[in-house]
Amino acid sequence: PSKKKFCLKAAKEHKIPEDLNKILENKVIETVSDLYYVNMSVVEMMCLDGADKEGIVSKSVSSRSDLIPGVYEGGLKIWECTFDLIDYLSKAEIQFTNKAVLDLGCGAGLLGIVALRGKAEKVHFQDYNSTVIDEITLPNVVANCVNEGNRMGSGDDRKTSRPPSKRPKKATCLPDALAKCRFFSGEWSQVSQLLLSSNKPFSKYDIILTSETTYNPDYYSALHDTLAQLLDKNGRVYLASKSYYFGVGGGIYLFEKFIEERNVFRTSIVKTIDKGLQRCIMEITFK
Repeated sequence: PSKKKFCLKAAKEHKIPEDLNKILENKVIETVSDLYYVNMSVVEMMCLDGADKEGIVSKSVSSRSDLIPGVYEGGLKIWECTFDLIDYLSKAEIQFTNKAVLDLGCGAGLLGIVALRGKAEKVHFQDYNSTVIDEITLPNVVANCVNEGNRMGSGDDRKTSRPPSKRPKKATCLPDALAKCRFFSGEWSQVSQLLLSSNKPFSKYDIILTSETTYNPDYYSALHDTLAQLLDKNGRVYLASKSYYFGVGGGIYLFEKFIEERNVFRTSIVKTIDKGLQRCIMEITFK
């Protein structure tokens, strides 16, 4: 597809189906960082079997690539910087209570689920691909809401939680935590437009969480503008990234330079992880 065409992948909101059990049907649930998530290889097999309307799984398999610009943007994997950010949010004791949170480029949605557990007032999830939202993000959020039951948001007794059964619990009604969530797919500028022009009331986000979204310099303008449009004036962005992405050429320092040139935000590298390829957590606020 031409660049123009793929840069404007239309935004859409994904409704939460009334029958939550259907979302978790045929899914195998596992745990990571004490969060529930669906086994990706089982999802991929189901997608190859026809559950993937976008065809991103077969395209990813046939091209042997985790990224096909403008077609598939990596949401079928949980990338390592996600765990760096989860770890940072916990150690820095970032407070989510009563906050409006956006998990931008959410993939599996683990960052947004952490915010939900932290008693956020609302959590919105965005991924480029609608298949990722339907087959991975939504099931993960539902699995955490249903399996956690009333404990969702308490976060205090997580150490004692039993590992989940491979078969998720039956859902009897929409859990409270799930009622705080909205799900969107599409390119960033399109999603911003959808939110800002919607007739539903929309308040800007207190916290935007995003991981591994600085890999492609072609997307920096859209990423920067989305943050500028959707972040509350006193809000904060927590961005996790590798210092350099081989093959696509992006990285955290390049994005930091891009932000400096725009002169809208101030940035601060709040954590650097030097194990293997260097990775960083950056905090972004308005000047």
